Amino acid sequence: MKTAVGTAKNTTWTLIFVDFKEITKARLAMSVVFSSIAGYLLGAAQIEITALLLLAFGGYCMVGASNAYNQVIERDLDALMNRTRNRPIPAGRMSVNTAMAIAVIMTVLGVVTLYILNPKTAMFGAISIFLYTSVYTPLKTKTPLSVFVGAFPGAIPFMLGWVAATNDFGIEPGTLFMIQFFWQFPHFWALGWMLDEDYKRGGFKMLPTGKKDKGTALLIIMYTIWMIIISVIPVFGITGNLHLSIPAAVVIFMMGAMMLFFAVRLFEKRDNATAKKLMLASVSYITLMQMVYVADKFL
Repeated sequence: MKTAVGTAKNTTWTLIFVDFKEITKARLAMSVVFSSIAGYLLGAAQIEITALLLLAFGGYCMVGASNAYNQVIERDLDALMNRTRNRPIPAGRMSVNTAMAIAVIMTVLGVVTLYILNPKTAMFGAISIFLYTSVYTPLKTKTPLSVFVGAFPGAIPFMLGWVAATNDFGIEPGTLFMIQFFWQFPHFWALGWMLDEDYKRGGFKMLPTGKKDKGTALLIIMYTIWMIIISVIPVFGITGNLHLSIPAAVVIFMMGAMMLFFAVRLFEKRDNATAKKLMLASVSYITLMQMVYVADKFL
């Protein structure tokens, strides 16, 4: 009997943990933390483990809070879409009050933790929550320009790490911001292309032309080209203390060219299979690009 009770308790805690990961979108949050740590390593003159831990914890809290607020606001729309109907709130496994409590607690913990690093880091973190929750989320059902608005909080993490390391905002974190800013358009439009029918069930307007057409595909190509250009600009020595060697720039250019290849293929084929390949290529690009930047600094 005791064993059965203990097993039931373990199962309950496991389900709670699973729902916590879902309400905070743990996988997305960890990718954001990865970007922040990469930015920190690029900006730090000397690496401090305490600062890294504070950045990781604070960053996760800020992203987790944003995602929790988002799921509270969109709970009725999430119930209409296949990809989101099993989230904790629409599935009935978590109450709105519980989700809001998680969001508020994580907001406070995130701001305080990042403030311990320095006030600028906390400020940018708070701005990202505000833009994501109060501007981007409501606009998703109003206009495709929501992707442009959402690109601002989405581009903060890479930059945030540099600010956390230096307590300074200049051309270096600005360049990191622009790299991730332009990257988001091909990434999210490819995702929007794949999930267009499902998004429309929820009333979301994610594609720039509203259709899976050549116009959308052409914009994906254009923003991919801008992303590549911004990503290799530090090789020319015009971005302050943010440097990139020629070999590293070549590697990043080639990775960007692979993304561009799939973007062009999407223009030609205009199918979900190619959009998925572009989306996966974009995920690989942002991760590997940041790794190349960091490796180039220390090798």
